Amino acid sequence: MAGLAGMTWLFVRLKLSLVRGGLRGDAGRQAGFAFSMVAALLAGLAGFALVSLIRFAPPDIALDLVAVAFAIFAVGWVVVPLTAFGLDETLDPARLALFPLTTRQLATGMLAASATGPWPIASLVALSGGVVALAHGPGGVLLGVPAVVLVFAFCLTASRLVTTGLSGLLRTRRGRDLLAVAAIFVVLLAQVPNLLVNRGLPGDPTRMLASVGEVLRWTPPGLAAHAIADGGLIGVAELIVVAMSVVVLGWLWIAALRHALVRPDASSQGGGSVRRSGRISIGRFLPGGMLGAVVAKELKYAAREPRGRVNWIMALFITVIITLSLRGGDGAAGPGSVIGPACLAAVMIGLQAGNSFGIDGRSLWMNAVAFSTPRDLRTDLAGRHLAMAVIGVPLLVVVSLFAGLVTGHAALALAAAPVAWGVLGVAMGVGAITSVTAPYTYPDRLNAFTGAAPGQGGQAFAASFATMVVTGVLILPIVLPVVFGLTWWAVLAVPYGVAASWAGRRIAAGVGFARLPELLAAVSRPT
Repeated sequence: MAGLAGMTWLFVRLKLSLVRGGLRGDAGRQAGFAFSMVAALLAGLAGFALVSLIRFAPPDIALDLVAVAFAIFAVGWVVVPLTAFGLDETLDPARLALFPLTTRQLATGMLAASATGPWPIASLVALSGGVVALAHGPGGVLLGVPAVVLVFAFCLTASRLVTTGLSGLLRTRRGRDLLAVAAIFVVLLAQVPNLLVNRGLPGDPTRMLASVGEVLRWTPPGLAAHAIADGGLIGVAELIVVAMSVVVLGWLWIAALRHALVRPDASSQGGGSVRRSGRISIGRFLPGGMLGAVVAKELKYAAREPRGRVNWIMALFITVIITLSLRGGDGAAGPGSVIGPACLAAVMIGLQAGNSFGIDGRSLWMNAVAFSTPRDLRTDLAGRHLAMAVIGVPLLVVVSLFAGLVTGHAALALAAAPVAWGVLGVAMGVGAITSVTAPYTYPDRLNAFTGAAPGQGGQAFAASFATMVVTGVLILPIVLPVVFGLTWWAVLAVPYGVAASWAGRRIAAGVGFARLPELLAAVSRPT
């Protein structure tokens, strides 16, 4: 037992050492980690406060609300680690397969490592609010503390079981694509309650909550919530059931871990892409020279790179959600309900241009040695923007038509599409400047939801936020007149966007060519 405890502590120290090593000598990663720490602290305190405030609700409603909150935490612990697979070394059992460790040692060590860090602690703090919300008297507190610990253990074990069971699939490109689509679908489902509230709930909200509470009553999160509220021997019995469920999940996880350690890596097996004859080559429709070559490369990235597909799909899905949210139960919300979603989609698409060279990584040196003048770099940026426009322009037409039909302003789609094209041009121009002034590294291990290497999330957020803010200011001259009814103004949006894109590329080419070595180093940092 002492040896097992020592091995567990070794895993915790190993994870802390990995974090310290990743932060050493890198101001960008240090800033990103500090941002994550502050965000985790605020999230933990806010979660604790919100769950604690449930105490002021009627007892039956409070019990159902806490059960729902515990269930949401459990689902989050299952889904969120999947999006970080490939970045957190402790999630993939294959990275530890060659170490002389027993399955029991490996399981306990990985479980301890998964509980180490600011976000797990923030989750535990937020869950502790359930004790304040439901406990009545010392007995409730005495049962509440182990109940929260067991819910936290249930979340950790369920998360490990899912990530370990899917680890072989997630190392393949097809698996990452499947995960991306599934996660986006989950995000869309999470917005269903918001849409129902905006349109008016079809029934009594209290009765609907009670129905959900009845379903969750016999799940481990629901049993833990009832144990806190019931207290006494009934609460103890409910906690025993929760503990047994954690033990069962742990046994299943160890079985999955043992299987994953001896299973061949699917990502290194056959099944590579096979070139199919008869497929029409897009190259014949592209311009010649460097411009056409860059467009072809970027279109292949969009088709084969999981993160690229996720960006496009997210832009489409979020726009659909916003459109449905803007349309209330009494009909259309006005012209802004068509122009707004279309422009939002254009901004989200244009944000991809904010780190244009990051996806090239170390291979950017092959482009850099070919750039003899700033004009060459400007041509490279033009090819990237043209590829984005090839996909974005028709997609924005679809978004505009959808927003017009849903909100009852179909005619406004004729104005919304040109305005969205102009916004896309502005976003690409601003993104070109951001690409050469604040570049960052994409992780080598592909993950559909990560656009920055570990520790650079704060830097990536700052660059994206700056791009969004500057774009938002520059698009006001073409968006506001149309929103306020001057629809003919939309004809000026496309020339405005083209000019902004051209100006952004010209500025970026001058700045980027002068600092090509720094640009190459920024997108080639080891991850």
